Amino acid sequence: MPSQPAPSVRFERRRLDVGGARVHYRVGGAGPPVVLVHGLSGSGRWWRRNAGALAARFRVFAVDLVGFGRSRGPFRLAEAADVLRDWMGRVGVHRAHVVGHSMGGYIAAELATGADAPVDRLVLVDAAAFPLGWHPVRHAVGLARAVRYMAPSFLPVLAADAVRAGPWTLFRAAREAVESDLEARCEGVRAPTLVVWGEHDCVVPPAFGRRLAACLPDGELVVIEGAGHNPMWDRPGPFNRAVLDFLGRAEAP
Repeated sequence: MPSQPAPSVRFERRRLDVGGARVHYRVGGAGPPVVLVHGLSGSGRWWRRNAGALAARFRVFAVDLVGFGRSRGPFRLAEAADVLRDWMGRVGVHRAHVVGHSMGGYIAAELATGADAPVDRLVLVDAAAFPLGWHPVRHAVGLARAVRYMAPSFLPVLAADAVRAGPWTLFRAAREAVESDLEARCEGVRAPTLVVWGEHDCVVPPAFGRRLAACLPDGELVVIEGAGHNPMWDRPGPFNRAVLDFLGRAEAP
């Protein structure tokens, strides 16, 4: 019997000043909070195919990182997790499930590190967890190959968000992201963690997903068949089912 579509959930657009930055976000749904953190050159719009399904069971916050989307302020990867923690406190979310994609996965994992981390369950999607090395030509080739696996509907969203962020922010963030390394801090991530990877990721290869799941204290890996670097957009059905199943375990007795 085919599954019934999720009921439509209204999302509100809000903004909040955090420190010297202005953070924009969208919020909708009811239930335990889930925070969605996009990756490099992205925005909260990258979760468009997932937020509604999650909001049928959770209170969903899709945030634009500082320097991206509608948010304003200088982006610094080393400070991003602290800014996200401050923003969560300001909106009254003291603990949440956190889902982070690519560079946002690195930020989400940093947020989940330590005994006082405000993270219940963690989902890392094609996360920038280990150094890739800064090779502009190789990086450009990987991005060009990644286009093969992108849904055509995603390309205008990607282009518009990249233009909005601007070349300087993208350059600085890319340099920081490809040099990021979580390996020494994996043991500090105590939250149960689902590692989700696209089968055909040409930006961060699937081998990195296997390595990440193995180094986490409580990690498990799901590979989304046919997806590239953006499985939440490429294959939203399998992606949403995997994430909902994982987060739903926190509600089980």
